[in-house]
Amino acid sequence: METLHPRIRLLWIGRAALGAVALGVVLAAIDSQLYALPTAVPVGAVAIGLVLGVAYAVRRYRQWRFELQDDALYLERGVITFVETSVPFVRVQHVDTRFGPIERALGLSSVVVYTAGSRNADVRVPGLTPNRARALQDTLRELAVESETEDAV
Repeated sequence: METLHPRIRLLWIGRAALGAVALGVVLAAIDSQLYALPTAVPVGAVAIGLVLGVAYAVRRYRQWRFELQDDALYLERGVITFVETSVPFVRVQHVDTRFGPIERALGLSSVVVYTAGSRNADVRVPGLTPNRARALQDTLRELAVESETEDAV
């Protein structure tokens, strides 16, 4: 199975760091209003948030895998809850490649596969190089067109 590019960990760690800092700011604001929290509480919350965020990002990266099988795109991912997803090519409606500003800065992109149906109607494969994302998009598009004549399962 194929893994994501290692730089995706930086994006996930950055998001965790922002969340930890936001928690620290909220706790500091509460402290300034109530004068009830020791100064170490906001600092400790940020430190614990950073440690947990880094650990989560590293574990998430290790768990994220995908592959193109004979009839479907198969994904495995999850830290707390492990999720296995199989997207039959016959259910693929269209495929997008996304390059967000932070992803572009890291040299990464994502492929989003939109499927028929209302529940989990899209599947995202993050952390790909732009060339790999375009190649995956083209391959998925071709496989979806080839499978159009088949019945959906």
